[in-house]
Amino acid sequence: MDSRADEPAVLTSHPATVGAISVRRALPQRRQRTVGAWCFADHLGPARVTAQRGLDIGPHPHIGLQTVTWLTAGEALHRDGLGTEQTIRPGQLNLMTAGRGLAHAEEATGSYEGRLEGIQLWVALPEATRHGPASFQHHADLPRFEGSALDVTVLVGAYGGVSSPTRHDTPLVGLDLALRAEALVPLAPAFEHALIVLEGAVSAPGATLEPGRIAIWQPGRDALRLVPLEPSRAILLGGPPFPETISMWWNFVARTRDEIAAAARSWRERDGRFAPVASALAPLEPPGVPWRLEGRPHP
Repeated sequence: MDSRADEPAVLTSHPATVGAISVRRALPQRRQRTVGAWCFADHLGPARVTAQRGLDIGPHPHIGLQTVTWLTAGEALHRDGLGTEQTIRPGQLNLMTAGRGLAHAEEATGSYEGRLEGIQLWVALPEATRHGPASFQHHADLPRFEGSALDVTVLVGAYGGVSSPTRHDTPLVGLDLALRAEALVPLAPAFEHALIVLEGAVSAPGATLEPGRIAIWQPGRDALRLVPLEPSRAILLGGPPFPETISMWWNFVARTRDEIAAAARSWRERDGRFAPVASALAPLEPPGVPWRLEGRPHP
């Protein structure tokens, strides 16, 4: 194990509001834009929702990415421009591949009332597939390992010799970890890895983490020894360093500013690139593209 892998970067998530829900935004960070192809991570809630007031994220467009939605509590309704209408519940995963362009909305279910919590992740698509057709997958059952110290649900990729059915276009791993006692989690040494704690507190190599902090290890580590300071739940993400330079702004993942500006213009003008979403919520509109309208450098 090389020295770079020994000490993680420990970063603070940024508070934000998405729709009607407060989130802790763990990725992207100025010091670390991606972990493998994972380029965005919002810890949603916890929040109280009603049958008619939920995430309340109106129709909005994406390009060049996949959205991965995983709830640990509650229910939400996904609608998109493919005509999908899919409720997601704890233990289930929604994967939307935007490709060249797809819009979606996240809504109340019309029936569920109570606590809502989870994580939404984005995956940057590689050049080979980022201009491809849009698609949607719902996985109601994912591989799960139960042990005395640790329960693992394989969201994306493989763990313990078992692979998730979730599509991924570059090597990736995404695990939900329910920790009750000290556990050793094997890693792929070629991957970067990040740990995001959703509940409780976890001691990891070089870091003690609670909700609102993320630890990122560079390639070279073959395992993580995790010690929960109380019963805890965390998300482990990993992948080889993404080989392409991406440009991210608003809901778009691209390679150039011109691609982003073109996508924003298509959405504003409703020129047919993004099929309409059958949602009663008001569509979201992009702010002015900062590097064109205000002369600020793209972050």
